[in-house]
Amino acid sequence: MLDVIGAGSVEDLFSPIPADLRAKSFELPEGMSEFELMGIMREKAAAGGTGIVPFIGGGIYDHIIPAAVDHLAGRAEFYTAYTPYQPECAQGTLQALYEYQSAICRLTGLEASNASLYDGGTAVAEAALMALRITGRHAVVLDASVNPLYREIVCGYLANLSAGLAEVAPEGCAPDLERLMASITDQTAAVVVQNPNFFGSVSDFSALAAKAHEKGALLIVSCYPIALGIVKSPGEMGADIAVGEGQSLGNTLSFGGPYFGFIATRKRFIRNLPGRIVGETVDKEGRRGYVLTLQAREQHIKRHKATSNICSNQSLCALRGLIFAASLGKKGFEDLATLNFDKAQYAKGLLSGIKGVSVLNAGATFNEFTLALPKPAAQVVNRLLDSGVAAGVPLGAYYPGLDNALVVTVTEKRTKAEIDALAALLEGALWN
Repeated sequence: MLDVIGAGSVEDLFSPIPADLRAKSFELPEGMSEFELMGIMREKAAAGGTGIVPFIGGGIYDHIIPAAVDHLAGRAEFYTAYTPYQPECAQGTLQALYEYQSAICRLTGLEASNASLYDGGTAVAEAALMALRITGRHAVVLDASVNPLYREIVCGYLANLSAGLAEVAPEGCAPDLERLMASITDQTAAVVVQNPNFFGSVSDFSALAAKAHEKGALLIVSCYPIALGIVKSPGEMGADIAVGEGQSLGNTLSFGGPYFGFIATRKRFIRNLPGRIVGETVDKEGRRGYVLTLQAREQHIKRHKATSNICSNQSLCALRGLIFAASLGKKGFEDLATLNFDKAQYAKGLLSGIKGVSVLNAGATFNEFTLALPKPAAQVVNRLLDSGVAAGVPLGAYYPGLDNALVVTVTEKRTKAEIDALAALLEGALWN
């Protein structure tokens, strides 16, 4: 490399940097992962300051992103590609989206996926519209432990339609399965749930799916893709439609976007999927090729009968999701999910040992859990921000009566030292 760029030595390479500003040695231990090494380098570059340490989730998560994601998604043929209306000019983009659809089907345990949606919230709303079309019914049952922002979007989508919307309050931090089942009528198009839910609780909705099908309704499950490494998939539970936010699959936090939503369903419902679907075919010479198919969109064959008015499928963000999934593979996904679970379990035990603090989740959780504090959660979070820690999501803004409840998220990026520091700071904020 030195020969190619015309430098005689490594010293010559760094000669533009004044000698007093150059590190003599980084003193790095052997056998470090890329992520660990980059963390140390960033810490040194910031002279010991690494910014805010986030324990915030609620739908958007701080996960490791392999270097391959940025490198491959940043290639010009992907980064500057236009909508693939002309398949003969866009085989690379179409094949990538086809592989993305395959990955989403594998993750969710379902048979058909589209080429992505706008985000996780609109994906839930699109699934509800799908259910109304498929069943010809006019009511939706919505579990109130679904992300409050998603529920607000669903309400907005259905506001001017002849559709009833019934919200069922959770039982503590878990969905009230008995009330959800009892709420299904002969006019219910779908029951909408989330796994893990906004409180972090994990549920098995197999019995709910069976009950919904018995009444002629569909089950829609909004899921967290990383959790699917170890949590039962929507397809395994009997769900008809699975949706979710794809940000955790290789997309940065980015101050709230852009991200992508995903949606998958049973093969028999594929003609009601919104947006674009990429299919595999052969050309006149028998060579494999990819095309946009079943384009029931407002710009195409159905126009006013279109399944959706979606005009974009967030292709680049979905591509990042595909590269992320492919780089991990099945075993990698399981390992990543297990690491999230294990670290969250450690944090749950440590934080619940603080005087006056308890865990509200009665059952299983993944990497989020809800704490009951002896003080208003928003007040505690603001105090810890002064120490460089975002302690979680206060629930008072979303659920009346839960002002002292805090949802804490622990991903694989959080170290034991950071979790221990959170516990110390939280105890200080509560009792000092």
